Amino acid sequence: MKPTPWLSVGAVAAVVVAVTLIGVKNVQGDVNRQILNVSYDPTRELYPRLDQQFIANYQRENSVRLQVKQSHGGSSRQARAVIDGQQDADVMTLGLFTDIDALRKRGLIADGWQDRLPHHSQPYYSTIVFVVRRGNPRGIHDWPDLVKPGVEIITPDPRTSGNGKLSALAAWGAVTTRGGTAAAAHAYLEALYRHTMRLDSGARGAATTFVVEKLGDVQLTWENEAIRELADTPGELEIVYPPVSILAEPYVAWVDRNVARHHTERYARAYLEYLFTDPAQEIVAQAGYRPINPAIASKYADRLKPIKLFNVTDIAKSWDDANHKFFDENGIIDTVLGPASAADNAAVAIQKSGA
Repeated sequence: MKPTPWLSVGAVAAVVVAVTLIGVKNVQGDVNRQILNVSYDPTRELYPRLDQQFIANYQRENSVRLQVKQSHGGSSRQARAVIDGQQDADVMTLGLFTDIDALRKRGLIADGWQDRLPHHSQPYYSTIVFVVRRGNPRGIHDWPDLVKPGVEIITPDPRTSGNGKLSALAAWGAVTTRGGTAAAAHAYLEALYRHTMRLDSGARGAATTFVVEKLGDVQLTWENEAIRELADTPGELEIVYPPVSILAEPYVAWVDRNVARHHTERYARAYLEYLFTDPAQEIVAQAGYRPINPAIASKYADRLKPIKLFNVTDIAKSWDDANHKFFDENGIIDTVLGPASAADNAAVAIQKSGA
């Protein structure tokens, strides 16, 4: 008598299918426990530190192990990549309000997104400062010094970079907020770019040009990027704080359309809410960003020097107005630098309302 098979062929097939489905479900579960943060250039060192602490805290509190992926580049180019579907972002942590709001205009992020998180979705702020060579041989202390004979400037392209946009706005406001006319500000901006020897696409590219290639006499950059550069090259560089500069306000948001597809909204929301906690604010300050928590900010007052900051509303009605006035096609930047290339126009186009 032959032994009876433990399972029939049909039963075996059913078991195989069931095991496969369980495996697929587990893989999907792993994928759904991963989020992608699409960020701007200078945060390459900041977010890995924040991610490590967030992941550990979230696992301890929820018994869920998350994975956070990062992408970095020029702020406006990053926004363009998400709009075009080249970056499947769960969260955006970009350098400018208009870069994130461009996703709202395309239906990827909900209306009123800036009011879903504390402090209008701004976990930290910064400004634009000058980095010079040791001893400051060109004697650069204020914005007019940048256009003295022989001075060569490094700054990113304002058509692709948040750093570049903020530098242009800071230069304009350094004239108009101190009593100068719009015509004088326009003439100064023209002079500034005549002294600019290279327009890199993002802040980190400009840093490489200035620090590694050692081109230029002065670099216009984010304060946190300047602090990092000095730490990486002891004794070679100095930071110059001009008497006045622009208030730079990076924003953060989750991408509603993408988190709905990924089933990751609870993770994305928790990740961004964590940025406003005391432990995260400590990391923010240590990395050279200005925390919104005043108690933590006061602990780093020696590192983050006092500086008079003007708001974008001191030179325009709003961020949208500033964007239209300065960075739209035929805006002030076009009149100063000339028409943008097709690639630059694509990056600028994300800032416009509508299509």
